[in-house]
Amino acid sequence: MTSPAAPARRIPEAVHRRRWVILGVLMMSLLIVVLDNSILNVAIKTISTPAPTGLGATQSQLEWAINAYTLVFAGLLFTAGLLGDRLGRKKVLIGGLAVFGAGSALAAFSGSPAELIVFRAVMGLGAAFVMPATMAVLMHVFERDEQPRAIGIWTGGVGLAIAIGPITGGLLLDHFWWGSVFLVNVPIVALAVALMLWLVPDSRDPKPGRLDPVGVVLSVAGLVLLVYGIIRGGQLADFTDLTVLATTGAGLAVLAAFVVFEKRSDHPSVDISAFRNKVFSASITAIALVFFALLGVTFFTVFYLQSVRGHSPLETGLLMLPLAATQLLFAPRARLMVDRVGSRITTTAGLVVLAATLAAFALLDGATPLWFLEAVFFLMGTGMAYVMTPVSVVVMQALPREKAGSASALSNTFRQVGGALGIAVLGSVLSTAYRTDIEGALGPVPPGARHAAGESIEATLAVADRLGPRGEPLADAAADAFLYAMHVTALWGAAVAVLGAVVVAVFLPGRTPAPEGDGRDRALVTAAD
Repeated sequence: MTSPAAPARRIPEAVHRRRWVILGVLMMSLLIVVLDNSILNVAIKTISTPAPTGLGATQSQLEWAINAYTLVFAGLLFTAGLLGDRLGRKKVLIGGLAVFGAGSALAAFSGSPAELIVFRAVMGLGAAFVMPATMAVLMHVFERDEQPRAIGIWTGGVGLAIAIGPITGGLLLDHFWWGSVFLVNVPIVALAVALMLWLVPDSRDPKPGRLDPVGVVLSVAGLVLLVYGIIRGGQLADFTDLTVLATTGAGLAVLAAFVVFEKRSDHPSVDISAFRNKVFSASITAIALVFFALLGVTFFTVFYLQSVRGHSPLETGLLMLPLAATQLLFAPRARLMVDRVGSRITTTAGLVVLAATLAAFALLDGATPLWFLEAVFFLMGTGMAYVMTPVSVVVMQALPREKAGSASALSNTFRQVGGALGIAVLGSVLSTAYRTDIEGALGPVPPGARHAAGESIEATLAVADRLGPRGEPLADAAADAFLYAMHVTALWGAAVAVLGAVVVAVFLPGRTPAPEGDGRDRALVTAAD
């Protein structure tokens, strides 16, 4: 009796043999894109310090320095994915790395917050071409049965970048000027490009879609207007202000026009019909809500550790290590839990854990034992790991292999949009709550400087420092006001995570038998169950 023949391999043998090495090169490219934001999170307090130590950036300018990157990134991901499908993923990946490296070098030598915001946008342009291409190449060098494992390792690479970013940033800031956190990207880019040229095969979609410039303009314009309105509302502590209402409303209107245009277009950059699949929609929503909560909370955690607790940038990076290390550890293993109990239970439990840890921030004060904070970070990273890997597999296997660039772009767009809105919304909640609480303590501050002094804890502490001994009560009040604002913001973040848990509990499937049909459908059901 002869044994059944092994399934035919779609991947060329030479590529198949070096697939894990290629994955390592792809993760290096991914590393610098994610590393940049995680390094910046530790550096934002230093950048907010007046020159010559920093740039004297306000809280709203810091939010824009982060969101200029994420909004350009998110707005161009679909076009970048389509260009990769059309021109070749390897070419687009190398070009994106080159632009990212150039933007990093320019950002390092920014002379003002405005320049930093512009150069961060350039970095986002390059990163938009890197992220979807790495996933698309991955899908073309691994056979379908190995893709969930490879995606788990790829997701773990995000955890690695988040882990080493704060520590790297802390080390650099302890020895060099603030711009070093951007300049460090340049040699990594050079090494990644060299390895890419040597090892990574090129691929493209034999039937690529047409580009959608109108859709790109509408999506970017709508997101920028919406985020500007939210950040402006937090800056003014008044969401009924005419400017806030006008820009936020205009952003929502433009985004609605974007959806209508994409539904009617014969070459949409976003396939709106994909969202009719409830499993796919729930997975995309979970990705967005996880990063909404995570980036919003990370933004205020740095100020809590440095401004309230007095830790250095390096100490802050080390304290945040469990948040990232657990993602690196558990993300590749999450698929084992999916095999055992299914996607619904795995992702719902992960989001419930994430919500609980976000709510735990409301218990922190200026003297909370560090072991408690480390336990919160550990559980938060664990919860994220058991959400991101299962939903990433579902999203990537929902579309044909030829559309891998578009699928990756869709996943990462919602990741970036969720993060940008998290920073904007939760940052504005933080700013509004802080200003409300600190208002009564600004008596010693000259009337003309009170508005600026109440915008953030760093602004208040700077004024308190100039007042000398008279400013000590104001510095104490700033710490108390920030803790109050952090508690309010953390509870908002926890509510968002609970919403995500409800969505996946209702719409993700349980462990159902794979239906009869082609291999593609069976693989998708297996990944989702």
